[in-house]
Amino acid sequence: MSIYDKLSSLGIVLPPVAVPAAAYVPFVQTGNLVFLSGHIARQDGKPWVGQLGLTMTTDEARPAARAVAIDLLGTLAAACLAAGKTLDDVNRIVKVLSLVNSTATYTEQHLVTNGCSELLGEVFGPVGAHARSAFGVAQLPMGACVEIELIAELR
Repeated sequence: MSIYDKLSSLGIVLPPVAVPAAAYVPFVQTGNLVFLSGHIARQDGKPWVGQLGLTMTTDEARPAARAVAIDLLGTLAAACLAAGKTLDDVNRIVKVLSLVNSTATYTEQHLVTNGCSELLGEVFGPVGAHARSAFGVAQLPMGACVEIELIAELR
């Protein structure tokens, strides 16, 4: 099954690449590696605002991380297209780095980030298994609850 068929079976429609909100580009390719800039969680087109341990629970934030994964896949699809490839040419999801807007006492950043990691596994299978870091931070742009960046390898 192609990646696009898998996305369709999951009811996922990839969004277009978001316009950067500052002085950066959505992705950079060097060799076979594609580095995706951080994407903040969005709900209904607006920042998905919240701070874990204060205004949001882990169970409320996990879907936000999943939403970020969908946005990342949209950007990865654009990066593939720019390289003359498709998502079926992703050889490996190499690394995910997740920043979770959280209080100093909140310790479940890894569980929030599972919302992203689990979707990547569903979509890509073993190719989606990746190295990962999940950090708690005092604040994120626009008050977003989660920001995630991704590195992928293309064939």
